[in-house]
Amino acid sequence: MPGHFITFEGGEGAGKSTQIARLKVYLESLGQSVLVTREPGGSPGAEKIRALLLSGEVKDLGPRGEAMLFAAARADHVDTTIKPALDRGQWVLCDRYADSTRVYQGEAGVDTDYLKLLETTAVAGVRPELTILIDIPAEIGLKRVARRSQTDDSGGPDRFEGEALNVHERRRRLFVELAKEEAFRFAVVDGTKDPEYVATAIRKAVSDRFAGELNTADDAQAVTRKEAR
Repeated sequence: MPGHFITFEGGEGAGKSTQIARLKVYLESLGQSVLVTREPGGSPGAEKIRALLLSGEVKDLGPRGEAMLFAAARADHVDTTIKPALDRGQWVLCDRYADSTRVYQGEAGVDTDYLKLLETTAVAGVRPELTILIDIPAEIGLKRVARRSQTDDSGGPDRFEGEALNVHERRRRLFVELAKEEAFRFAVVDGTKDPEYVATAIRKAVSDRFAGELNTADDAQAVTRKEAR
């Protein structure tokens, strides 16, 4: 693939959208063409499925049924949005991808082999070169979600945001375990730090992974200075 594919993962309220926007601005300042997208969604067909999933209208299908809908949305997203952008040479920054299905539906008890089969079919070989996991305690993340709901017109927490704290904390542990198992692909960033620190750490992770393509030496030095404080 001539382009580059970076995914962002983490629990609710981790700050993924904010950091994706910051990385987009940064990459564009270096002359790169960047596409920002999300899951579920990111294409017309997938956005329709997103509305069903997040509204809770299909909750009665159970975790296996929801996993199938996530896979259908992902397949359309890959075919319609992600792969064409990569073929054009763009950097694709995606808010959630297959790892979220592994964690969310896996936590709900869906069989691992079943999820792997759905994932293989949906992604069609399109896998991230780098995954940024913004790790944050579930309690802090949910407080952020609650504050956000008070200031926007989202109508409150969605189907997944509104679940119990212990469920969110189990998901957090699963994300961390997955990052350890696939350390070659993941960069874990402490989401409790201030947004500028998080953004700098993410730029360093991108620089480390795509060495020679981006000049981010100043950012690497900035992270080193902050960690030394």
